[in-house]
Amino acid sequence: MMKNTLSSLRLVSIFPLVGLLVLSLLTPQAASADTREHEQLKRSIIKIYTTAAAPDYFNPWALLNAQQLSGSGAVIDNQRILTNAHVVANGSFIQVQRHGDARKFRARVVFVSHEADLALLTVDDPGFFADTRPLALGTLPDLQEEVTVYGYPIGGKSLSITRGVMSRVEHQYYAHAESYLMAGQIDAAINPGNSGGPVISDGRIVGVAMQTNNSQGAESLGYFVPPSVIRHVLKDAEDGVHDGFPELGAVTQSMESPALKRAAGLSEDQEGALIVKVFHDAPAAAVLQPGDVLLEVDGYPVAADRTVEWRKNQRTNYHYAVDQYHVGDQLPIRFARDGKVRTAKITLGASPPSRSVVLGEQFDQRPRYYIYGGVVFVPLNMNLIKRWGNNWHSKAPIDYLSARNRWGDAQRTELVVALKVLPAAVNLGYHEWKNWIIDSVNGKPVKDFAEFAQQMEANDQPFVDLRDDAGYRMVLDSAAAREQEAMILQTYHIPDRHSPGLFSALAQEMRE
Repeated sequence: MMKNTLSSLRLVSIFPLVGLLVLSLLTPQAASADTREHEQLKRSIIKIYTTAAAPDYFNPWALLNAQQLSGSGAVIDNQRILTNAHVVANGSFIQVQRHGDARKFRARVVFVSHEADLALLTVDDPGFFADTRPLALGTLPDLQEEVTVYGYPIGGKSLSITRGVMSRVEHQYYAHAESYLMAGQIDAAINPGNSGGPVISDGRIVGVAMQTNNSQGAESLGYFVPPSVIRHVLKDAEDGVHDGFPELGAVTQSMESPALKRAAGLSEDQEGALIVKVFHDAPAAAVLQPGDVLLEVDGYPVAADRTVEWRKNQRTNYHYAVDQYHVGDQLPIRFARDGKVRTAKITLGASPPSRSVVLGEQFDQRPRYYIYGGVVFVPLNMNLIKRWGNNWHSKAPIDYLSARNRWGDAQRTELVVALKVLPAAVNLGYHEWKNWIIDSVNGKPVKDFAEFAQQMEANDQPFVDLRDDAGYRMVLDSAAAREQEAMILQTYHIPDRHSPGLFSALAQEMRE
């Protein structure tokens, strides 16, 4: 009995060895195929070199010193490279380089979506794409699934590959343009230079690594643009015209208060988001009004916290449903008014640059400015506010920061500021004035920067009387302003008294 048992044990111990032997015979071929596949994938990961010269919003006729930046990207269909918009923003010269290749090729931007922080590049030299294989777009993995991030972090020349698991997917504010879109979070390190690199699962792109609001050094968490946002941008790019993500145009409030629900006419089992404001020129204005309750968007029930279940047991802001549509599409909704449930379709429109009187940050554009009597006037925007550096939240003028919370309306869509005074005889007494928000010109309220410039140009009074909302005044002699204009521009080495195209745009507006 003991002998048989020992024989059995010997036999059992042999089987694992036989199995390992069989595996060892098969593994080299399988490993070789996997290696070839992985090497082919790596050839599709691109390093991007950008020379960027951003405008100087303190001196809007000039550029800041050019910077050398780098990022990552991936080859996709139609000989295009998918990357982040912030990698090529304000770029004057762009080059790309394949993994394992010392050569750099000149590239150009064919489409950019700053709100989604995505851009598409191409290379006119057909040889660049000869040894690359386009990577296909996949579907978003489930939570806790492993993904791989490819890129060139912190300016390195060698391809970096890091792995992590997807830990969260929900709406986030994108750091580049402060847009509010779906974003994924992974626990793989995404460092400076990784931006624009693909997040890969099963050989397909399931995200694009992007910058976060804490991108100064190495991170233990990373964020990426998910497939739903990427697909929207690729669809938008088909005609080469940027329409962006559509706007509903309504401001909502959560309804987690039982008293608020009852006051709005909802029953205990009803949930939704309270409409608190509808912009007069927004798509929602044709259907919704303040006091309505948004119950359902595109078939997704809206919860009291303003979220929808976009995937089983996963929730995000109801804007997810809107973001699946394009400009001109009809969005079906259900809403309650005075306790009565209604259905409607809203024809979605393009989002304006900003609903605030402070315009959102713009890229690849020259600043607008206008000089009169040695006073430099500009529109108030986030580009100007961020010129105070990374600590602009505390260093920018308090009036600028508080203005960010003001909604625009039909009477005022933009704020105009006297940025600074170029000292001259015509502006004696105002040489120290700066960052001053203007409310009216000769008693007429200022609607926006274009109208302000037109008012100044059309002035036929002896003086220009500028006032703020507190009543403080800056009065300039009209004749002296015209006489000293050339001298002021020459003294301060300014090429023109206004930004290029300002008055041609005004003339076009007047014709229309």
